[in-house]
Amino acid sequence: MRQYTIAIVVGSLRQDSFNRAVAQAVARLAPADFTCEEVSIAALPLYNQDADGHEEEAVRQFRQEIAASDAVLFATPEYNRSIPGVLKNALDQGSRPWGKSVWAGKPAAVIGVSPGGMGTALAQQHLKSVLSFLNMPTLCQPEVYLQFKEGLLDKNGNIGEASKGFLQGFVDTFAAWVRRNLA
Repeated sequence: MRQYTIAIVVGSLRQDSFNRAVAQAVARLAPADFTCEEVSIAALPLYNQDADGHEEEAVRQFRQEIAASDAVLFATPEYNRSIPGVLKNALDQGSRPWGKSVWAGKPAAVIGVSPGGMGTALAQQHLKSVLSFLNMPTLCQPEVYLQFKEGLLDKNGNIGEASKGFLQGFVDTFAAWVRRNLA
């Protein structure tokens, strides 16, 4: 059976990030032929075109990890009705220099968690627009706009019962999406 490697990119640097916690819990719902690993964006310097061709080690490592993955799951918070700057920076670092994008052709999905009632709807819309430009076929449905509240995760960090069916359906749909796009 083929194994699929899914890179998880969390658009938050916060140690107790809601998005990281939920992304890790969602990864535990993945089928046996999927391995999910977070690819950290914390050490990436701000993108500077002058560094193209002689990037820092953190950028080279990040690009190698994304390139080695089969697909990407993005988990983004919403800052000021858009994606966090650190996530946009990671997207830029992976797409440059021109013609050497590590994102192109990789199936993607987007989830997001926020304490607010709208979840991360606007950030996800912006992110999906960028992913389209980066030539990443992105899962459109189901959309996952989660409000972080009691019961979303249980005491062990797993998806709570009230959301487990919905998120298992999302994971199953994403797995099928990845398989279909890589067939």
